[in-house]
Amino acid sequence: MKSKLLLISIDFTYFLKLNTIYTLKFKKKLTIESNFMSEKFNKIYEQSIKNPESFWQEASNDIFWFKKPSKILNNSNPPFYKWFEDGITNTCYNALDIHIDQGKGDKTALIYDSPITGNKNKYTFKELKVKVSKFAGALKDQGVIKGDRVIIYMPMIPEAVIAMLACARIGAIHSVVFGGFASNELASRIDDSKAKVLVTASCGFEPGRTVEYKPLVDEAVRQANHKIEKMILFQRPGHEVKLNAPIEVNWEEVVSNAKEIDCVEMNSNEFAYILYTSGTTGTPKGIVRDIGGHIVALKWTMKNIYNIDEGDIWWSASDIGWIVGHSYIVYAPLFKGCTTVLFEGKPVGTPDAGAFWKIISDYKVKSLFTAPTAFRAIKKEDPEGKFFSKYDLSKFESLFLAGERADPDTIKWAENLLNVPVIDHWWQTETSWAISSNCTGIEMMKTKYGSACKAVPGYDVKIIKSDQTLAKPNEMGDIVVKLPLPPGTFPTLWNADQRYKENYMSNYEGYYQTYDAGHIDEDGYIWIMSRTDDIINVAGHRLSTGAIEEVLSEHQSVAECAVLGIADKLKGQLPIGLIVLKAGVDKDNETISKECIKMVRDKIGPVAAFKVAIVIKRLPKTRSGKILRGTIRKIADNVDYKMPPTIDDPAILDEIKQDLIDNKILNNG
Repeated sequence: MKSKLLLISIDFTYFLKLNTIYTLKFKKKLTIESNFMSEKFNKIYEQSIKNPESFWQEASNDIFWFKKPSKILNNSNPPFYKWFEDGITNTCYNALDIHIDQGKGDKTALIYDSPITGNKNKYTFKELKVKVSKFAGALKDQGVIKGDRVIIYMPMIPEAVIAMLACARIGAIHSVVFGGFASNELASRIDDSKAKVLVTASCGFEPGRTVEYKPLVDEAVRQANHKIEKMILFQRPGHEVKLNAPIEVNWEEVVSNAKEIDCVEMNSNEFAYILYTSGTTGTPKGIVRDIGGHIVALKWTMKNIYNIDEGDIWWSASDIGWIVGHSYIVYAPLFKGCTTVLFEGKPVGTPDAGAFWKIISDYKVKSLFTAPTAFRAIKKEDPEGKFFSKYDLSKFESLFLAGERADPDTIKWAENLLNVPVIDHWWQTETSWAISSNCTGIEMMKTKYGSACKAVPGYDVKIIKSDQTLAKPNEMGDIVVKLPLPPGTFPTLWNADQRYKENYMSNYEGYYQTYDAGHIDEDGYIWIMSRTDDIINVAGHRLSTGAIEEVLSEHQSVAECAVLGIADKLKGQLPIGLIVLKAGVDKDNETISKECIKMVRDKIGPVAAFKVAIVIKRLPKTRSGKILRGTIRKIADNVDYKMPPTIDDPAILDEIKQDLIDNKILNNG
């Protein structure tokens, strides 16, 4: 054993000597190796932090401008920073037209594959431009002009991408709503955006079932206070529905009568889209994206973070209703001029646990970006990787995971199976691109399991403790980003500047509050440990516990309730409801639980994955009446916790623990 260790030490010293860097102490050698290997990254990162204007000016030269910006950053009105404010460009032009202008129009832009329906198709940049231009003309014919809002409630079909790009082409602001949301959620987004037109389809498909969209949309339109002027509906073959003219019109008909429309010139600081994210209660937050910064940042990320070049095949296995779908199914890959895959399927069940491997093999995918949940599902169904062996993945180079914390076991399982780097990175709807990552296009750094690697160029990430001081390495605290945020992040909220300032920019002056907690280690690696608000993460989907509580409270037998996210091996987190009944209720607990679960599914939708509602005697509270959700969560997750000093009655915690054991949420012992 000693001789082997000595040999390793000699080899390592020789390697360092080759690079004129060496030392005698093994610990010191590791530090030097780490520093040596990250020298290129560190240089670029420091440039982005010390000279952000010059850094992003250089990046901006890589996109098309009708008029290049003369001012890179306007920081005169913090926290409302403006990037490239006098620049003139167009999102759709940068996604499609520019590639045609450069003689690359015959290259494949979009691959559509639906194992559920059996449909497959490929679109070149020229072909996609024609379809987008025609639908842009159709939108114009329906009265849509620059600045109008268009709601898109669509399944994962090419028409959804076409609708998004068509809005961008004429300067309309799209707001894509995930098809899994219930009618009232869609209605709230119609009301807040005051959309002129709603674009939808007759249905979506899930493994083993059809999701009828039209009844959901009809109910949303009925509930909404703001009334849309037109509905454009795409009829899926074999699932046609009746339309109510003249408000409701058929996609194919309006497109057939439309003329192709050129791109309109847009100011860099005008909005490309609104994407709503969950709030605690009430009106959802409308995240907006300014056009110029969005194009610059996302195009930069494709090469620098993901190591994707023109002509590469890229696949983001997400949904266009979420930020990942916006950024990395549609916009970023098309800006870069590579091929993007649109997949209408699931990691398992369409038809089996080899679905992902088939797509990668069939289309020679270079890199995949998905949520850890997807790989946990594959791992659960096929732990030995038997399906993997059936396919040729020789062109596959990397797997990126985000949307929730990737557990080390899943990362190691994927690494061993795929034999490629598996990279956990961290970002948010608010930012639209990664805050921290292993930037493979700049320099591959070592993996630390459980960490999302280092802050990406452009993000000055800090940890602030409860006493408002900056944390030392490995000290826990709130994760914040020093202002200004880089281009492509949200400049404000839709019609809610004050809410933007109060929610995100007020708790720590000069910093954006991420509402994530964690620490940064001595090597600069960021460790995301938990959320600091009540938003839970179910399979990469951010959901509000407060919104679920609001629904449960509407049940006639419920006096009070608490909803919390507990750890789940497959989905990351799952919501459970703890319900305290009103006095004198004679209905049995099981019936009440089932009714509560149905109410949540009806009002929020299946996306909430709400399947557990437990009737208990009382909730643990502070003396001021605040429910101790964090403590309950720790009990449910079977992790150590300290007795809260402000608890009203400590005995309640033992009661809660027994309730969780009795309901098989927590294992006894």
